[in-house]
Amino acid sequence: MEGTHQMMGYDRASTMFSPDGRLLQVEYAKEAVKQGSPAIGVVCKDGVILVADKRIADKLVVAEAVEKIFQVDKHMGATATGYIMDGRILIERAQLIAQQHQITYSVPMDTVALVKEISDIKQSYTQYGGARPFGVSILFVGIDDERPVLYVTEPTGIFFEYKATALGEGSEAIKDLLQKEYSENMSMDDGIKLCVRALKAVLGKEFDARRIDGAYVDIKDKTYKVIDKKKFKV
Repeated sequence: MEGTHQMMGYDRASTMFSPDGRLLQVEYAKEAVKQGSPAIGVVCKDGVILVADKRIADKLVVAEAVEKIFQVDKHMGATATGYIMDGRILIERAQLIAQQHQITYSVPMDTVALVKEISDIKQSYTQYGGARPFGVSILFVGIDDERPVLYVTEPTGIFFEYKATALGEGSEAIKDLLQKEYSENMSMDDGIKLCVRALKAVLGKEFDARRIDGAYVDIKDKTYKVIDKKKFKV
């Protein structure tokens, strides 16, 4: 069936529905996310964490120069999986939107409101011709109303809130581990250890603390902070 759709040209534009109601370019974008380097988000009792693999294949690349996790606002962070250049553009847009909200209203922007804005941008690229969909999913974390939150935005423009989830290559295996071991009462230290175990399980011998990035937002001071790489050597 897929080959027939390709022969008929239904996959040539994101605005063209196939006879069975599919947007093939959008589905291809979701496949690009599945091939990206893994990223994990976990909501804990004392905050929310992001841990991601930078997948550095070339030993001559300076690992510290590769960004995988980004600060969006004082109380928000994000990481992208799929086409990272798409993710960088959207995260930079998110940073700008958050700054504009702070200047306009003199209060920090809620994470969910920002997620909706970015999801609207993604959705627009599935509806209008002349551009391809964003081939990236983004994990957003933050503190909303004294509560740590984790959201995923998909290439389709849809978004979901999670207690814990994973994106990218090996994400199904990671989700299986999260299903078994995640607890809403776990601390961020325990959450980091869980993320490291999950990445070790999917990366195997390729696991290296130097290629892992992490960040968290503490519920007490509501401030984005980078995780010390020493914690990834557990």
